[in-house]
Amino acid sequence: MEITPALRQQLLVLQKEEINGYEMYRFIASTLPQSENRRVLEKIAADEMDHYQTWKGYTGQEVSPDRLKVAFYKLLVRLVGFTFVIKLMENGEEKAQSAYAAVNTAVPEVASVLRAEEGHEDQLMAMLDEERLRYASSVVLGLNDALVELTGALAGFTLALQNVNLIALSGLITGIAAAFSMAASEYLSTRDEKSEKQPVRAAVYTGIAYIITVALLILPFLLLTNPYISLGIALVTAVVIIAMFNYYISVARGEPFRRRFIEMAAISLGVAGFSFLLSYFIRLWLGVNL
Repeated sequence: MEITPALRQQLLVLQKEEINGYEMYRFIASTLPQSENRRVLEKIAADEMDHYQTWKGYTGQEVSPDRLKVAFYKLLVRLVGFTFVIKLMENGEEKAQSAYAAVNTAVPEVASVLRAEEGHEDQLMAMLDEERLRYASSVVLGLNDALVELTGALAGFTLALQNVNLIALSGLITGIAAAFSMAASEYLSTRDEKSEKQPVRAAVYTGIAYIITVALLILPFLLLTNPYISLGIALVTAVVIIAMFNYYISVARGEPFRRRFIEMAAISLGVAGFSFLLSYFIRLWLGVNL
């Protein structure tokens, strides 16, 4: 068959996607203990290499993986776990299927490759069971409570105290005490639920999520001298945290991003605004001037 320049270019794009997938699936498999998950990923990596060789037979050219993209995905595996990265790669597989459809009439092997790619999706969905994702509800609890409680507290402290050192001190004391309280509550709640989650581990996830959020929100008050600018940065930080975590959940669990993000952001910022106004009226009522 004749390979036109346009068709060859499309096949080179597919060839690069296959070698990228091979590198990534092989890497993720290497991070897992010997298990069914690892076996499935190694098989998928081998299939990706087979597809790469198929396209190479038409293009007659070796293609190198996208080193920057592969390195970024490898870093993500270390930071957020393999479930999130595999879901991102699955989205790439869906885009690749559209590309396959574009060359479907010209290349006879496309139908078999498409069937294999669809099989990959089924296998991946069956294997995704990662500890981090099982404890996502505990992380959500820690994040939600820290964002709502601390943004409100910091807004109130900012107007009431108007001193970055006092605000930071009050926020840290409030946040650390609340983190231990939330961790203890999660421990008791998980123990009573008799779920697959381990109570101690659930408590640790909740506490760590809470403390990290507290540290990020308090940081502007430790670095700047203007309490109102510090509060503004803290609120922007809260929105960024909400956006990042909800993006992670939306990809890893296939849940809608927009609704969850708007809901969490509205609650956190609403509580902060209410606390700011309440502090103002309490100051007027008590006649306190700092």
